[in-house]
Amino acid sequence: MADTIFALSSGAPPAAIAVVRISGPCADAAVMRLAGALPEARKASLRSLQSTDGRMLDRALVLWFPGPRTATGENLAELHCHGGRAVVSAIECELAAMDGLRRAEPGEFTRRAFANGVIDLAEAEGLGDLLSAETELQRRAAQSAVSGSLSAKVEDWRSRLLSLSALVEAQLDFEDEDDVGTLPDMFHVELSELLEEWISALNAPRAERLRDGVRVVLAGPPNTGKSSLFNALLDEGAAIVSAEAGTTRDVIERPVALGGVPFVLVDTAGLREDGAGEIERIGIDRARAQVERADIVLWLGEEGEGPEGAIEIAARSDIQASSKATADYEVSAVTGSGVSNLIEGLISQAKSILPQPGEAALNSRQSSALSNALTAIQGVESGDDALLTAERMRIARLELDRFLGRHSTEDMLDALFGRFCIGK
Repeated sequence: MADTIFALSSGAPPAAIAVVRISGPCADAAVMRLAGALPEARKASLRSLQSTDGRMLDRALVLWFPGPRTATGENLAELHCHGGRAVVSAIECELAAMDGLRRAEPGEFTRRAFANGVIDLAEAEGLGDLLSAETELQRRAAQSAVSGSLSAKVEDWRSRLLSLSALVEAQLDFEDEDDVGTLPDMFHVELSELLEEWISALNAPRAERLRDGVRVVLAGPPNTGKSSLFNALLDEGAAIVSAEAGTTRDVIERPVALGGVPFVLVDTAGLREDGAGEIERIGIDRARAQVERADIVLWLGEEGEGPEGAIEIAARSDIQASSKATADYEVSAVTGSGVSNLIEGLISQAKSILPQPGEAALNSRQSSALSNALTAIQGVESGDDALLTAERMRIARLELDRFLGRHSTEDMLDALFGRFCIGK
């Protein structure tokens, strides 16, 4: 990484303040070219920024951070200038004209932090989730990963696994000695404790569910009030409402945050066997597929005819008595009666299937690595060959290293850091 990169790291102009970040071996030279001299390290200094021909570009606060104790692990500078488009453009054009400098690619600052050991891959993934967080639960879960709590847990697992591996290696090294025989009982006790922790982590809710939102599917026969309730939950007219059966022909999805919890509400075509045309039948097939994918199903059909575990909804409580003896909720999309109670119930149920606040949840990549580690050593028995046990332990350690990004492919890193914005 010999290049020095720069980018606007704050929001798009116009704005009161813009932050232009510079990182790499030529960051100090770039600052001296613009500001005339390098300011005191880690202290904001008000400087005049000038072009190579002496034109005044702006008055800005300049911060200089010598590496490696920086956000990227290398020389880093920040220019806090006025946030007008012309000001930012003039500074960026001046930087682009300097030898050894180029514009940063998406996520390149964070990728350099990872490459230089400032953060590990789990922390980088948490940062990506934090940047895209839209609800309080998403923010708290991502913040936990960024803070290193998940990485610290994996490091603890790896340290304990290494200690157990040392016992196996000792058995191999001294297997001809009389005082070294089978593995001690504490080996299997501690191994069992480790496996229990891994199984618990793998069984916990995944990060993707929190990131993508809890899928709530409204299902039932045609003309039972699904679209009306869908609109009421969204507080907008997203779905066409009509007394004509089969009005909804396709799946309608809308993400929404309710009480700080991310949801995806899904309105579906009415489920019926007879009388549907070709287009409506396609919608019905898609509706059934959505029901199978749902985390929560709101059933507006006849009581007991919905999928197992569905929430029984008695809709249209304003114009008819409930036809359900044990309806979970009675609602009216017209008057709003019961809608707030339903929302509270959805929030409560969603929280029970999402990662707990502040808990760092595993994503699919992390789960895969931990699952492979679990598979490698889950079958270790007291009478196993020591050489085979040592190899299983080694594979498990490699998977934990993969978890933290110590063994990563360029394609995987490209995909991860490509999610980040330019300037991060």
